[in-house]
Amino acid sequence: MLKKWYKTSPSQSNRSVDIIRIVVALILIVHPIERIYTGHVALFGRDMDSWGLPFGLAFAWFITLMQIACSLALIFRRLVVPGCIGHICILTAGIVLIHAADGWFVVGGGTDGMEFSVTLIACFFAVLWAYWPRS
Repeated sequence: MLKKWYKTSPSQSNRSVDIIRIVVALILIVHPIERIYTGHVALFGRDMDSWGLPFGLAFAWFITLMQIACSLALIFRRLVVPGCIGHICILTAGIVLIHAADGWFVVGGGTDGMEFSVTLIACFFAVLWAYWPRS
């Protein structure tokens, strides 16, 4: 039995990718919903202004609505590739603007680092690769 575990190929990789697609989308859709519910979109916009980004509030609303749209696209399996690309862009910007300065670790060796964002980006690349149209 251990030999079967040592050298195996995925038998249901499509289901595995779907689990990642749905769970990661559900995890990420919580952020913009919480931001809207608590009224923190304006605070997010002020943060963007303080980072030197133009039109902070409008940009904050754009990101908030984009996160919802990308997550819904992934959950309902429509426009999966653009949804992945949207999330990858947002997460990469978050790393550059916020998390890189705090290092790698989210907890333990540090706080607010980029390890969780990098993990999510890897998940989105896996889903993107699985759903990429092939001729």
